[in-house]
Amino acid sequence: MTDDNLFLGVDVGTGSARAGIFTGSGHMLSQAAHSIRLWREGETVVEQSSADIWAAVCRAVTDALAQTDVDPSRISGIGFDATCSLVVIGPDGAALTASKSGDPARDVIVWMDHRAQAQAETINTIGGTPLAYVGNRISPEMELPKLLWLKENLPESFARAVIHGSDRLSDVARHRIRRAVSLHRHLQMDLPAASRGLGYGLFAENWSGHLG
Repeated sequence: MTDDNLFLGVDVGTGSARAGIFTGSGHMLSQAAHSIRLWREGETVVEQSSADIWAAVCRAVTDALAQTDVDPSRISGIGFDATCSLVVIGPDGAALTASKSGDPARDVIVWMDHRAQAQAETINTIGGTPLAYVGNRISPEMELPKLLWLKENLPESFARAVIHGSDRLSDVARHRIRRAVSLHRHLQMDLPAASRGLGYGLFAENWSGHLG
């Protein structure tokens, strides 16, 4: 691989989205970052907006490209990573509230949100196959307890988001990648990834009974 090939790296963290332009040999030509808004309530609730996250990604990428003289058409590949925060999206692609405030903009339960502590303990008490994929004990920072919290506390959002176990409930990385490639309605969730956080059983080929 030559330095004629350029690559875009995007890292979505808790507080900001970062972007960098790299050569094929790994030399960074430029980098930029843009902050992401957080809503906090008490000691356990932390929420974000998927639209705000996407705007931060776009701003960081635009700024990183602006710092170089390279033709964007030379970008040969994109690397994308993000936090394992839960995004709640409806069948029409619109945001669904994940917040007791009812604000539809707050459609992301951030990874470090601990509102689902009781649900995590319930799942750990029940046990079963889903725990085999997460070290036999689940944390409230994982997505399955958050999904159970959503079902119990915001049933309308849960019902509109869960359609045959499809991609309306996802983490930030997969949701943003679908947005980036304009295939949101068609891409399917990576099943090994779903088994780690969303309660999909790889061998049983179904979704966790913990969700009812």
